[in-house]
Amino acid sequence: MNVPSNLGDFIRRTDEPSRPLIIGVGPGQVEHVMTRAALDEMADAFARGLLKRGIKRGERIATLAANRSDFVALLLGAMRAGVVPVPVNFKFPAATIANVIADCGARLVVHDDERRAAVEPEKFPGVAFVAFDGTGEGAVSSWLDPGPFVPITPRPDEPALSLYTSGSTGRPKGVLLSHASHLWVAALRRREADLHDDRLLIAAPLYHMNALTVCLMSLASGATAILLPQFQAVAYIEAITRYRCTWLTAVPPMIAMMLREKDALAKADLSGVHTVRMGSAPVNDTLARQIRALLPNARIINSYGTTEGGPIVFGNHSDGIPLPTGSVGYPHPEVGVRLVGPHGPESGVLQMKSPAIMLGYHNRPDVKSPITEDGYYDTSDVFRRDDNGFYYFVGRTDDMFVSGGENIFPSEVEEVLEQHPDVAQASVVPVDDDIKGTKPVAFVVRKPGSSVDEDTLKQYVLANAPAYQHPRRVWFLDHMLLATTNKIDRAGLRARAEAELKKTLNSP
Repeated sequence: MNVPSNLGDFIRRTDEPSRPLIIGVGPGQVEHVMTRAALDEMADAFARGLLKRGIKRGERIATLAANRSDFVALLLGAMRAGVVPVPVNFKFPAATIANVIADCGARLVVHDDERRAAVEPEKFPGVAFVAFDGTGEGAVSSWLDPGPFVPITPRPDEPALSLYTSGSTGRPKGVLLSHASHLWVAALRRREADLHDDRLLIAAPLYHMNALTVCLMSLASGATAILLPQFQAVAYIEAITRYRCTWLTAVPPMIAMMLREKDALAKADLSGVHTVRMGSAPVNDTLARQIRALLPNARIINSYGTTEGGPIVFGNHSDGIPLPTGSVGYPHPEVGVRLVGPHGPESGVLQMKSPAIMLGYHNRPDVKSPITEDGYYDTSDVFRRDDNGFYYFVGRTDDMFVSGGENIFPSEVEEVLEQHPDVAQASVVPVDDDIKGTKPVAFVVRKPGSSVDEDTLKQYVLANAPAYQHPRRVWFLDHMLLATTNKIDRAGLRARAEAELKKTLNSP
């Protein structure tokens, strides 16, 4: 199968036109099945409609909506026309959403009913706002011009889409991704794994690289993607059974939340799941054991990727050595990988090089490019490498803090805490300290039925790690606080820790 030059056109078309490629599950379990023919027709109609309405090649449109099948069709259609789609993180504060729409220069904002309240159209003169549902000029249907469309042939430096980073280290940056970069990703994934007969469950938001990449990979393979509007643990479990899902994609906190739903799991048929792909955070031993017990027929893929550098960095070992728990894998043969910095020969900041690296940041001359002179992307993520060449995520340089002159990566302390038999999840953050500068504190989710207390966990870390790493306070949560991308919200936890300590100081 030849690979097209336009990312919006990379759909497997050797199957029947009636083959379902996306099953969108809406409120009340209402299904919207998008066949290959319907997907192509809507994508072409939207491409024609954009140009007919005066949206020019290279201009932006923004999407502000939960996952749905026609979201994917519009995204493909925009790319076919050379218009750049910008999926917006609708969990951003309203002011940040407004800044993203303004920063990208969107000519059109497509939204669902629930997310409409996050924006004030009157603040965007000249920008059209249309809804996925409804009729008339204010609906997506008015922007569809049915008929065939020949996708544009993009230039090498022409962006296909733009994803805005979460903004954990400042205001969100618009990452520009070329057509060629993610055509390479989808084509390589298709060569390495035949997903044609699989049913992939996607509940992570499509404004995030994790979900969007899997969706594009599914279309290129001719598989069927089950698209949930958002992640809810019980609905996720029920969808696995209802749609006979074989392939799951998630971030570790999502799986951890799923494992707590004992009643729903007891009624579910999970026997068909053969692959669980997790990314965006390390998978600890406890979580891996729980997944293996729950899904004995599934292999666990602990992947690593970034919006700027792409989702393909590591894979299987060249000598067939099994992947150790906690490792993100062995360097992929088509990706250049190196560790740099003063962390020792077997650890350092990861720099990687592949065709998936971004074109750059949109409209950010104030930000130093993370692309080195020889074409490597500097991830700002610290890794270590074992004797077999497997890589392990240590932490972001942004997350590292200094306590009494000692460098502390939160993940190192979290790994120790999660080895305790009563701990399901842990997150470590720094708080200010008059003597040490900062000091570590922890938030912990106990395993069901556990009553482990703060002092026990503090003593456990003291017995199994350097003393300076032990958390000075431990607070317990029913579930971990998550950010807009379903990663652990470290900034939110740090604010909560500071508030807890302030309450302690002010108490009589």
